[in-house]
Amino acid sequence: MKNKGTLSIAVTVLAITVLACSFSGLVPPTAVAPAAPVTVPTQVTSASAPSVPSAPSGTTGQSPNLVSTQNQLESIYAAVLPGVVTVQTTNDLGSGIVYNSDGYIVTNAHVVGTETKVEVDFSDGTKVYGNVVGTDQNADLAAIKVTVPASELHPVTLGDSSALKIGETVSAIGDPLLLTGSMTTGIVSAVGRSLPGNVQAGTSGSFYTTGDIIQTDALVNPGNSGGPLIDLNGQVVGIVWAQAINNSSGVAAASGIGYAISINTVKRVVPQLIATAKFAYPYLGISLQDNLPLDVINTLGLKSDTGVYVAAIVPGGPADKAGVIAGTTATSIQGLNAGGDLIVAVDGQPVMTEDDLMRYLLLNKAPGDTVTLTVLRGSQKVDLKLTLGTRPSS
Repeated sequence: MKNKGTLSIAVTVLAITVLACSFSGLVPPTAVAPAAPVTVPTQVTSASAPSVPSAPSGTTGQSPNLVSTQNQLESIYAAVLPGVVTVQTTNDLGSGIVYNSDGYIVTNAHVVGTETKVEVDFSDGTKVYGNVVGTDQNADLAAIKVTVPASELHPVTLGDSSALKIGETVSAIGDPLLLTGSMTTGIVSAVGRSLPGNVQAGTSGSFYTTGDIIQTDALVNPGNSGGPLIDLNGQVVGIVWAQAINNSSGVAAASGIGYAISINTVKRVVPQLIATAKFAYPYLGISLQDNLPLDVINTLGLKSDTGVYVAAIVPGGPADKAGVIAGTTATSIQGLNAGGDLIVAVDGQPVMTEDDLMRYLLLNKAPGDTVTLTVLRGSQKVDLKLTLGTRPSS
């Protein structure tokens, strides 16, 4: 929860994560947004992926019988494990997935770091070197190319993370604490989270946001990074990313809070990493505040309890050119000015929090696209046409 007296004006004002890789200790996480489709090698479809028993009809992916669920988890593990790999670098170790039959492996960018060649270990004991063909620090994703016989490649099935429901059972498979091939199970605790990224936003000291993050209570530990988060149909719905920690002590802030990059984010970012080694993000050029407590809402004179408050604007940026207004009237709250627009919708989609805005842009928009921001300016609703820019690299 944000302090009522001193709200930090930042691109992201969210809490505390540590990456779930091994050896590297505390490394900050990362952020994401969308780009135009690129023609690349096709990813695996359910027709070519290992067969996993489907969940009973009418149960929305959840079996009502514990024995049946146990059997299903056993089948999922057996089917998915051949598509899970260990990724080793000079100083780090994490997990990864076989992305497609062309020999591409996906893991976290923080696992590979700055290295261009890494070791990839398959579950049957095969070990090869792979070339890192592209990384994206915002989404914390990396693509690796390996050359192995086709019989060695068992691509996982990619699901649809937009269909995830809170409470749905999910499992993580990976190499926590060097314990290769470990499986843990939990539920989806939340979807569409936004968290601070690893790319600094200019010289402000704040960081760009990673959007469309899945929160889960399936246990993840150092070494799980880059491994799959799987639903009861055996489909990968996320790439394990981080666990919640306390920034000051470096120890777990709470049990049962882990994060995964949504597979729909992976589907947007990885094809461009394979094709061009990078991914371009849409850019608004604004600093935002959301989830404001009532005394702050009253101090700012806002007419809605929900929405995203525009605290600052990058001069000459997309929001500035579109006529978005930031707060300029000093208040009793240090560093927070009144008079700014409150974003309540984008392209007609309701925006209650920054999570909603970031998720929409990440999964649906690219630099150069035009969006309509609906803002509350006092008590008046105003629609503003905004052409998205390209997020600066730092």
